[in-house]
Amino acid sequence: MASTYTPLGVELMATGENAGTWGTKTNTNLNIFEQIAGGYQVQTLNAAGTGVNTTALAVSDGSTGATLATRVIILGAESPQTIAGNKTVTIPLDVENFYFIKNSTTGSYTVNFKYASGSGDSVTWATTDKGWKIIYATANDGTNPDIAEVTVGGLPGGSDTQVQFNDSGSFGGDADLVWTAGTGLIINSQKELRLADSDDSAYIGQKSAATVSGSYTLTWPAAVAGGNGYVLKSTTGGVLSWEELEAGGTSWQAVKTGDFTAAAGQGVFCNTTSGSFTLTLPSSPTIGDEVSFIDYAGTFDTYALTIGRNSSKINGAEADLTVSVERAANTLVFTDSTQGWLLKAK
Repeated sequence: MASTYTPLGVELMATGENAGTWGTKTNTNLNIFEQIAGGYQVQTLNAAGTGVNTTALAVSDGSTGATLATRVIILGAESPQTIAGNKTVTIPLDVENFYFIKNSTTGSYTVNFKYASGSGDSVTWATTDKGWKIIYATANDGTNPDIAEVTVGGLPGGSDTQVQFNDSGSFGGDADLVWTAGTGLIINSQKELRLADSDDSAYIGQKSAATVSGSYTLTWPAAVAGGNGYVLKSTTGGVLSWEELEAGGTSWQAVKTGDFTAAAGQGVFCNTTSGSFTLTLPSSPTIGDEVSFIDYAGTFDTYALTIGRNSSKINGAEADLTVSVERAANTLVFTDSTQGWLLKAK
C-alpha cells in the first residue's frame, strides 16, 4: 500500500513501506511540522500589472517549502510589492490551518484570501489596509468551507497612524483622529475638541475655521498672566503672550510710523514725524467695536493721519477720515451699516 499525504503535505507511510528511507522521510515530516508551527514565507503575488490576478497556494507532498504549510506569510514582498489591481490568494478546499498574514503591497487595491472554490466566507484586506491578520482556514465543509479572521481584542482598528479607541468592545480607528511622529495628534475634517464640565452636562468646544488660508501654530505663554485684566496677543508667527488691558479695555499697541491695520479694541500711538500714513479700521466690524488713536509726536498738522474705512462708513459717509489736528486723540466706535464708525468726541 502506497503512502498518502495530509492536506499540508505530511507523508503518512503504510506498514512495511519505505524500507531504508523511513528515517529520511520521518525527518522531512518533522521539518514540515516545524514549518507549519512557526515557519516564515514571503509569497509574491501574480501579475503586478493587469492579467492573472489570482495566486494559488499549492501543497508540496512530502517536502518542505510550501507557503500554505507555514505559519507566517508575507503577501507581496518585504519591500513591499507594487500591485495594479485587486488580488486573490487561494488555498485547496481541504486545508485546515491558522495563519499570521501581512498584506505587504502598495497601491489602492484589495487582497482577498479564500478557498479555491465554493461560496464560503473569505477574508479581505481593504485598499488602505496594509497590516497583519490572524486567519483560520476551517475546512468546515467539503464544498463551501469558510475562512475566518480571528480577533483577539488586541488587533489595531482602522489604518496606519489612526488613534485607537474602544469601538463596541474592539479596537477602532478613524481617519479624522491620527498621530504622526513628527507632528503629534491631528484632528481632521474640522472635528471638535470638547472639554466637558464636572458632570459632563455641557462642554467647551474648539475647532478649526472651515477654510484656513495657511497653516499656523499657536504657541502658548510659558507662565500664567501676572494678574487680572490680561489678554492674549499673538505675533505674526503665532507666539502668544499676555498683555494687560488699560481701563476701558483698550489694548495699546507699540508706536506705529507706517500703515497699520487695527483690530477691534486696540489703541494706536501714531507717529507721523517722517510722513503721513494710513491707520486702517478692522474689516467686518460688529456693534460696539472700538479703535483709538493718538498723535504721538504732535505732527498731524504737518503730516496728517488717514483713517481708512475698510469698506465701512465713517460718520455716515463712504469716505476715509483725514486727521490734521496737532495732538489729536480720539476713539471711533462702530454702530451699524448706516452710520458705520462714529467718533466718541469731536
